[in-house]
Amino acid sequence: MSRNKELGRKTRLLRKVKENRRVPGWVMMKTARRVTSNPRRRNWRRNNLKL
Repeated sequence: MSRNKELGRKTRLLRKVKENRRVPGWVMMKTARRVTSNPRRRNWRRNNLKL
């Protein structure tokens, strides 16, 4: 991917970067560890983005 990106693509990529985080510890504590995994978790090698 090129170094210079369009603004729309850049904002979509940034949103995907923010989504790709683990569930916070306070959420696990609040839900008594019922919520432990993030269903939107993605690995950059395994999954491609449709942008």
